Amino acid sequence: MASSIVQYVIVRSDLLKELQWPVGALIAQACHAVTAATHLFYQDEHTQTYLKDLDNMHKVVLEAPDEKSLIALGQKLEENDIKHKLWIEQPENIPTCLVVKPYPKEEVQKYFKKFKLFKT
Repeated sequence: MASSIVQYVIVRSDLLKELQWPVGALIAQACHAVTAATHLFYQDEHTQTYLKDLDNMHKVVLEAPDEKSLIALGQKLEENDIKHKLWIEQPENIPTCLVVKPYPKEEVQKYFKKFKLFKT
């Protein structure tokens, strides 16, 4: 059986819960990050496979508690050559969201075990 391809989206929950960002603003950050990751890794084999079945794309949206944990995740992904995009809101220079390119689930799931599903 072919492995499922998934894209993980990790959003900072403190922006919503502590800094009182509107939900829509946070959703926009995730959309920006997903669009950027899709563009950056468009030629990638897994990205192309993911995009061939638009009605069955699988994303998992998780929450990072704060900027420190989001940055640490990005560093861990870098160390393991996991392709991703850290979205930094400008001009404020605030890291808000991290998105990995589409991967077979079994290749990347382990990096996200400690993160919970995003909720408001």
